[in-house]
Amino acid sequence: MTDTRGAGKLREKLLFQRRAIVDDGMGNEQSGDFATVFTAAAELIPLKGGEPVLAARLSGVQPYIIRIRSCAAAREVTPAWRAVDARQQSRTFNITAAIDPDNKNAWLDIMATQGVAT
Repeated sequence: MTDTRGAGKLREKLLFQRRAIVDDGMGNEQSGDFATVFTAAAELIPLKGGEPVLAARLSGVQPYIIRIRSCAAAREVTPAWRAVDARQQSRTFNITAAIDPDNKNAWLDIMATQGVAT
């Protein structure tokens, strides 16, 4: 199978955010608002087939694979993070998993869903 990765497919600009930890004034830490950690060019690949994917799409949830170049900040992404479209801030993606598809630390494939509460 040919490798279809390349910089030409990274057409989207995404903000990767995680919740900030803030002090509540009483010495306790709480989750605050989402804060942008880094910005990356990305390829959004909508998942189309399979029964679970079709069921999710019927309920208004669209699963995606977000492909980005690997960097130190990107390798810290966990399911507690989210991605936001930089050009359309109301479009958010909840991250469910992040993997290195070829174990070479060149690319990251991030599983995410659009259409669910953050």
